[in-house]
Amino acid sequence: MKIVLLSIGVLVAGLFIGYVVWRYQTKSYSPENSVDFVDGNLRVSVFYNRPFKKGRVIFGGLVPYGQTWRTGANEATTFESTQDVIIDGKKLKKGKYSLWTVPNETSWEIVFNKTIPPWGIDVMNNSLAARDPKGDVLSVVVPVVTSPKEIEQFTVTLEKSGDAMELILLWDKTVIAVPISLSEQ
Repeated sequence: MKIVLLSIGVLVAGLFIGYVVWRYQTKSYSPENSVDFVDGNLRVSVFYNRPFKKGRVIFGGLVPYGQTWRTGANEATTFESTQDVIIDGKKLKKGKYSLWTVPNETSWEIVFNKTIPPWGIDVMNNSLAARDPKGDVLSVVVPVVTSPKEIEQFTVTLEKSGDAMELILLWDKTVIAVPISLSEQ
């Protein structure tokens, strides 16, 4: 009986150590980051992981056109707001959402989903994005802007724009700006 319990203990310890090493390795290639925007009582936060380009073709290559992308690497990207906001004319209630994108050559679909999976891809389903469309609460389509400068590492910013703000996604030569304003209560 002691041998069985010792074997189970060694197995559990080995699995835990393996998980820690695996997590450290994935984070070293695509480190975690978060960005915050504060304006009065409004606080918007985005948590994401930042992969590098490393000479690869990103959009239409590593990230296929027309398919849901976890909008970063590793865990699903999250968007959290302390107040209701208007995103490109549509109301998003305050709360925390997973943020998904569907890149295309001339426009992207930006999707806010009430389900936040523990990982951004479904490893049991051909590594497709772990988004469950039944949890989608808001979707908008925004145009692609081409940057003259190549951005090596995926970056998310939240920037003031007049009386509103923009959620900006940048990688390779692609820039996506999502207009966000405070909802009239």
